[in-house]
Amino acid sequence: MDSNDKVLCGLVGFLGFLTAVLAFIAEGTQFKSSQVVYVSETECIFPSSESPASTLGLAAALTLLLAQIIVSVAARCFCCYRGPYPSNSTWILALISFIVSWVAFAIAFLILLTAAALNTRTDTYYYCHAVRAGVFSVAGVLSIVTVALGIFYYLAPSPRKNESSSWANPAIPTQGGIAMAQPQFPQPSAQTTQGPVFVHEDTYVRRQYT
Repeated sequence: MDSNDKVLCGLVGFLGFLTAVLAFIAEGTQFKSSQVVYVSETECIFPSSESPASTLGLAAALTLLLAQIIVSVAARCFCCYRGPYPSNSTWILALISFIVSWVAFAIAFLILLTAAALNTRTDTYYYCHAVRAGVFSVAGVLSIVTVALGIFYYLAPSPRKNESSSWANPAIPTQGGIAMAQPQFPQPSAQTTQGPVFVHEDTYVRRQYT
């Protein structure tokens, strides 16, 4: 794991931890059932002041969203890869982690937004839907699961890392398959050309009559 991976994992892990802390604090500051006065079956009176859990829940949802965006952009979706996928068990487990991470994120994000909205009520309402105890805590646990699985998917062997390594160390093609062609023009002889040969006149005449 290089320095960039360490920085990204540290950042995403910190955001996930911060999300869980905000969710657990919101759990302790949300409206309690003892604080709600039930006038009738369809009407109840909430405390006059807004609960801090609404702000904490919204901040936790935004922090979790930021962490999920960072790790997803860095790791890339498996549907964006081209070419064959690794067939080892680690890559298959990483795909499962990717899917479960997004499912956990969706559940935690919706819980945080819904619980934060329900804690913004004040005065009298004609419906009595209060947040149950432990809802924010469940969202905090799911946020940790989301970030942990996202980091595992990012660090798992994937085509993304194969592509980056191929760009960093390109393969040099071998010369074994290249056919050597013959030269089209005759090469000059390496032997030096000889000078003119002098023949005696008697020898020349004798060769003409023979």
